[in-house]
Amino acid sequence: MDLILIRLLFVTLLGCVAYFLRPFSLGGPAAVAVGVICAIGIVGFELRVREVSMKRLIGAAIGSILGILGAYLISLVLGEAMEGNSTTRPFLQILLLAWMTYCGLVLGAAKGEMLNLAAFGALFGGETAKNSFKILDTSVIIDGRIADIAETGFIEGPVVIPQFVLRELQFVADSADGTKRNRGRRGLDILQRIQKMPQLTVRIVEDDFPNVREVDMKLIELAKVYNCKIMTNDFNLNKVAQVRGVEVLNINELANTLKPLVLPGETMRVFILKEGKEASQGVAYLDDGTMVVVDNARKLISKTIDVTVTSVLQTTAGKMIFGRFDERVHVIHDRVREASSAAGGAA
Repeated sequence: MDLILIRLLFVTLLGCVAYFLRPFSLGGPAAVAVGVICAIGIVGFELRVREVSMKRLIGAAIGSILGILGAYLISLVLGEAMEGNSTTRPFLQILLLAWMTYCGLVLGAAKGEMLNLAAFGALFGGETAKNSFKILDTSVIIDGRIADIAETGFIEGPVVIPQFVLRELQFVADSADGTKRNRGRRGLDILQRIQKMPQLTVRIVEDDFPNVREVDMKLIELAKVYNCKIMTNDFNLNKVAQVRGVEVLNINELANTLKPLVLPGETMRVFILKEGKEASQGVAYLDDGTMVVVDNARKLISKTIDVTVTSVLQTTAGKMIFGRFDERVHVIHDRVREASSAAGGAA
C-alpha cells in the first residue's frame, strides 16, 4: 500500500513539473500528459526491474558501460574519418552508441548469472542469503505439518510468504463451501502459529507477476527471482517446478522418508480395521497412516493381533506393508506379554 502511494505521488509530481516547465513548448494539458506518460513509463520500468536478480542488474550495468565506452572510442575514429560530412557522421555516431549500448545491456544481463557476488563480501551479502529462503505455498500452509516441522528447528533461514498466497488463503477462507472455508481458516491459523515462533523469521513479500495468472506459476517465478526453494505438498507443482529448474521441498516426501523401516520377517502388532480385497485379507493402519494388508485376518476384524511382515512395497503415495497372521506366533507373543505384566505387578 505504501509503494502505491509513493508511485501516485511520483506520477503527480512529474505531471506538475511538466506543467510548469512546458517541455517541447507544449501547452499546459499536453505538458501534463507528457509528464504523466513519462512517469508511468518509469514506474513500469521499476516494476520490471524488481523482478530481475542483482546479478542480472550488475551484469546489465557493466555491459552497458562497456558498450558506451566502446561506442565513444569508435565514434572518435569515425569523426576523424568523416570530418567533412556534417549529417552522416552524427547519425552514425548515435546509431553506433545505441547499438553497442543495447548489445552490452542485453548480453551483460544474460551473462550476469555467472557473477559470483560472494566475492564482493558483505556488500552483496543479502543477495547470496536469498538462497536460504523457503517459499511456502498455499497447500503446505493448509496442511499444517509445516508448523510442527518448524517447531523442531529443522527449518533454517527466513520463510517467505508471498502476498498472492495470502490472498488465495483469504479467498478459500471466505468460500461458500463449508469444507473449503474450514481449510482456509485452518491455513490462516497455521500461519499465525508460524509467525509467533521466535526461532523463525517470517517475511511477507509483495512481489507479484501480473502477467501470470496461476498461483503455482507465480511461485515458480518468485523462486527464480530469489533463487530459493519452494516448500509444498502439491504433486503437480513439484513436477512443474522441477521441469522449470526450481528446487522443491516436498512435505509428503519427507513424511514418507521418516516412516519407520520395517523389514520382512519382523513381527508387529496391529488392529484389523476392515476387510481386504482378497478373500482372506484384513486391513490395518499404523499411526502414521501406512496401510498394512494381512493374510488370514479377514475373520479378525476389530481385534488387535500380531502379524509377521512378508514384504514392503514403496509407492508414490507412500509405503504398503504386507503381512501374514500366524496364530502360533500370536499366542507366543501373548504369553510373553502376560508374563511381563505379571512380573511387573509382583514387583
